[in-house]
Amino acid sequence: MIRIYRSERGLLVPSEKIQENSWICVTHPTELELNYLETRLKIFPEFLRYPLDEEESPRLEREENQILMIIRVPTTLGSGLYVKYETLPFGIIITEENIITICLTEHPIFEDFISFANKSKTFDLEKPVSFLLNFFLMATNLYLKFLRQIDKIIEEYEEAIFRALTNEEFLRMLSIEKTLTYFNTSLQGNDVVLSKLQSGRYLRLTEEELELLEDVQIENKQALEMTKIFISILSNTMDAYASIINNNVNVIMKFLASMAIILSIPNTIYSMFGMNIPLPLQELPPFKHSPQAFYFVNLIVLVICIFLLYILRKKRYI
Repeated sequence: MIRIYRSERGLLVPSEKIQENSWICVTHPTELELNYLETRLKIFPEFLRYPLDEEESPRLEREENQILMIIRVPTTLGSGLYVKYETLPFGIIITEENIITICLTEHPIFEDFISFANKSKTFDLEKPVSFLLNFFLMATNLYLKFLRQIDKIIEEYEEAIFRALTNEEFLRMLSIEKTLTYFNTSLQGNDVVLSKLQSGRYLRLTEEELELLEDVQIENKQALEMTKIFISILSNTMDAYASIINNNVNVIMKFLASMAIILSIPNTIYSMFGMNIPLPLQELPPFKHSPQAFYFVNLIVLVICIFLLYILRKKRYI
């Protein structure tokens, strides 16, 4: 899908045709659309196809008068507690006449960026570096937004730890840990791209653009630090979670073992007297030929069980 925008009085408005100083927004393109852009805009074919690789890493390249910047932007899958996060490569191509963004799929960042640009009412596509940096800033803020959501999810999982004996919360935490690993790798790659931009070897930056670049770097480093902190917190939480589960299992096993010991006493005694053996005192008065001997044996068994229960309770096995 190809959408075209032009700047008019500080606003981004749709356009029906490609003209000078246009933004061409390409999402999930077909091979026919890629060939059209390659022919119409004289763009290097590899610049159009690099961002369509899901595993593409952030980088900055320059060929003749064309610059390709690839960054990774976060996105969500699912909703609620089962929301999953991942990152996608976004390509921004700057030519002498146009700006082209290309992505594997439709992403809400495009609508957010247009809304942000129209609210500022100062946007001008004749300044491609400003477009690039503002888009980068929008992507970095999206990382911060998702990291705050992940922080809330981790807190909810921490509350569930103390009453859970299943693997469900553990598997959810593993999913969040994988997400944070993706975020950490992507943010580090984006930081390398920002450092290359700051060097001035690819684009010449004005004082205003340098200040904006510094703001983007600060936001990106903040997101990177938050990610590292959450990875550390999650790792410690998962270790505590595993310890709590093991402790809970040990408590249950200790209780079951104690009950098995107590129940083995009557089972052993009743087994012995189940082999046609006379009950204790049954041949002596006053229990001779009396059923009271049976109750006497039960009383002895009960006393032994209560005594064992007292000892086990004192040792905190039950």
